[in-house]
Amino acid sequence: MLTAPAGLMIYVATRPVDFRKGADGLALLAKETLGHDPMKGVVVVFRAKRADRVKIVVWDGSGLVMYWKRLDGGRFMSSHRGRRHAGECRAAVRASGRH
Repeated sequence: MLTAPAGLMIYVATRPVDFRKGADGLALLAKETLGHDPMKGVVVVFRAKRADRVKIVVWDGSGLVMYWKRLDGGRFMSSHRGRRHAGECRAAVRASGRH
């Protein structure tokens, strides 16, 4: 189990992404479309179209890391306005084992 430092910023993409993308592709997408660079110590969470999978991209100090989580049942929730609540962000990070 990994621990995250206090004050870690977590950003959640509100639109689904192409899950064929790997860590480098998602990091570039985060930087170009969201304005947040995982290489600078922020966590970026992406979800699949079906919302049963998330990919989490973060720089761990020595390299770019991508966590992938698929739910056996259910879906990751999103609000009707396209925003995520902080609790849902934390849940996605916990689901990755990074807490």
